[in-house]
Amino acid sequence: MFPAKKPPGPYETERKAAQRTAINALKRAKRAAEKTGVALSDWEGEFLDSVSERVKTHGRAFADPEKGAPGQALSAMQGRKLKEITKKAKGEGVKPHRGRKP
Repeated sequence: MFPAKKPPGPYETERKAAQRTAINALKRAKRAAEKTGVALSDWEGEFLDSVSERVKTHGRAFADPEKGAPGQALSAMQGRKLKEITKKAKGEGVKPHRGRKP
């Protein structure tokens, strides 16, 4: 009756893997903060929640394709902020921005 369902293509598989990776990284950052007792700011907590929700809903957390690589779930800046939050959650110091002078 109905034609057989096609197996997912390589791009679809890669996109789903990037989506799972991003969601897991966001969860790990939140768990690390809770485990070490580091208090994340309201903005950081909201960032983790909203980005994970957008990735779950839309498959990626940014709309403009120029802000991130095709097949990626997070934009370049979202990835950078996630790394900073993860470092803070683990208790490591965050390096100052290169462009600014003290």
